[in-house]
Amino acid sequence: MNTSIVIVNYRTAPLTCDCLASLATHVVGRSDVHVALVDNASGDDSVDVLRAAIEANGWQSWVTLMPLDRNGGFAFGNNAAIRDVLAVTSDDAGGRSKTDLVWLLNPDTLVREGALEHMIAYLDANPEVGIVGSRLEDRDGTAQRSAFRFPSLASEIDDGLRLGIVSRLFSKKIIAPPISESAIRTDWVCGASMLIRREVFEAISVLDENYFMYYEETDFCRQAALAGWACGYEPRSRVVHLVGQASGVQIQSKPQKRRPQYWFESRRRYFVKNHGFLFTCVTDLAWGACYSLYRIRAAVQRKTVTDPPCFLFDFFRNSAIVRGGAM
Repeated sequence: MNTSIVIVNYRTAPLTCDCLASLATHVVGRSDVHVALVDNASGDDSVDVLRAAIEANGWQSWVTLMPLDRNGGFAFGNNAAIRDVLAVTSDDAGGRSKTDLVWLLNPDTLVREGALEHMIAYLDANPEVGIVGSRLEDRDGTAQRSAFRFPSLASEIDDGLRLGIVSRLFSKKIIAPPISESAIRTDWVCGASMLIRREVFEAISVLDENYFMYYEETDFCRQAALAGWACGYEPRSRVVHLVGQASGVQIQSKPQKRRPQYWFESRRRYFVKNHGFLFTCVTDLAWGACYSLYRIRAAVQRKTVTDPPCFLFDFFRNSAIVRGGAM
């Protein structure tokens, strides 16, 4: 099946070049795979660096660079390429073929051997599945959590309270279940590497551009599920993910900055859009109360808190209780 790989760069040209290099050995000489590389109005020398790398390595036959004139966010950048590749509904005179599958791939990834083929095989074997995600891992092969459950009131309570007995009680509701070593069905997969059937876009349209960054893939998988498309996780498809290097959210082992404003806005939008304003207010209150208890417990026990600075303040400042139901 013809596959279009969509990569969105924003001021990460060196990482993006490494990602392309990891793809090169898998796609050179193939007529059924093409990369649509979007630069999301980086405002630096990214376009020049990427164009030079494409020319120097002879990647012109399988990479198309698409510079945008504004940065509308992660979904916006992906959609620019998705709309372009899906516009081809049959093989055209310009040599472009109809896209059957769209692979959303982060620029801070490195593709392992067979990553695409294993996802395609999974979709072939499961026609009811419209979206499948890869096993994401560190450079040393350590698996990252990349298959998740949809957020819920129970998961927000667990995330705020961070107490073992509560986590065990809500074990079937927590967002990130234990990492599976075999292919499974899941609610949603990390957007760093997710393969999507053309028919899913035809059923529910493209990503919601009202999410600047974060929660867009969660929402997309939810809309797909409502339209009858299942989501899967295929751990034989392995992709290295250099976590946080293409976004503003850091891993906990590094010094923390305040959580970006757009993370809170995306979270609020997801809950209001999918569960309504009143449910979102209840969820916000529950998380805030549970997180406050966690911070008190951590202070009494003199435990190190690794959350971003001003996290509780920023959460409530951006909650539905304060901001209302506007999305």
